[in-house]
Amino acid sequence: MEDKELKMLKELTDAKGVPGNEKEVREVFVRYAEKSASSIIYDGLGSVIAKHVGDETGPKVLFASHLDEVGFMVTAITKEGFIKFQTLGGWWSQVMLAQQVQVTTSKGNVLHGVIGCKPPHVLTAEVRNKAYDIQDMFIDVGATTKEEVSSWGIKPGDMVTPYIEFKRLNQSKFLLAKAWDNRIGTAVTLRVLENIAREGHPNKAFAVGNVQEEVGLRGAKTSTYLVNPDIAFAFDTGTAGDTPGMTEKEADSKLGKGPQIIIYDASMVAHKGLRDFVVEIAEELNIPFQYTVIAGGGTDAGSQHVTRNGVPSLAITVATRYLHSHTSVIHEDDYLNTVTLMTEVIKRLDSKTIEKITYG
Repeated sequence: MEDKELKMLKELTDAKGVPGNEKEVREVFVRYAEKSASSIIYDGLGSVIAKHVGDETGPKVLFASHLDEVGFMVTAITKEGFIKFQTLGGWWSQVMLAQQVQVTTSKGNVLHGVIGCKPPHVLTAEVRNKAYDIQDMFIDVGATTKEEVSSWGIKPGDMVTPYIEFKRLNQSKFLLAKAWDNRIGTAVTLRVLENIAREGHPNKAFAVGNVQEEVGLRGAKTSTYLVNPDIAFAFDTGTAGDTPGMTEKEADSKLGKGPQIIIYDASMVAHKGLRDFVVEIAEELNIPFQYTVIAGGGTDAGSQHVTRNGVPSLAITVATRYLHSHTSVIHEDDYLNTVTLMTEVIKRLDSKTIEKITYG
């Protein structure tokens, strides 16, 4: 992978952005998208839409990722200077304790902290053997009073994000970072936009960074309504099934084996015509891919496909280990193959092809 790719991936994953507070990520998106876009607009919730026209008479093709990551929000400060918080997005309590976080104040100052709870030494055996209740956790920022925390600018509503260093795992093709869900989908969106702007395409393309996916696919509702596309794609992350203890029934995708084509998830049944079209291109170009079912989750395609009078939609994802935790892992080949596949897909979506996909 080229250094420019790694630089973009690091910038995207280092950026802090929880649902409802995606400004920092959106700024990175705009900085890269404006090099290729003819115009950039925003919806009322803060989703960003970069447009590039290949054929003014062609159909409208939307491809989107979400900008937000799972994180937390400050809800209260105790008199002893500890921070109580609300989870934003789905968190599993086992992955939270003793993890480092960053609190971003309304003025943009960043303070370091760690998630804590009572030590196991004082817990009964019954409590120790159960998952610890998130409501009983707190964030320790090294303060001793509520007034001290307040003097640092921390107040209810402030964003809290996981803290981890982006890195390549030991000269392998595995990349470790926070927020791959969904900064890797965002990277795919930006690179596909760059490619089609350079190579040409027979449509009006809209590369979108959605807000608030992790709390109910919300930004995709408003951005898709605004664009009113003929075809829509969601680029996201999907579960990996290649770690010890996983069964094929739970998840059968493997890192390094290509993009995932989501045929069913909790938010949508994939559009058959669009699914078949993407699969045919992948097979023609010998791009590896994996069929995937995610029974317990959804993507922005879940909102896209029921916008207005219905939009043929499909989710294409990158298999990711340890989703919804401080630290997740992807394989760089999956990212690169997803970009290659979706660039070619969008380059072939002319009016006649979309009519056949939709009504054929």
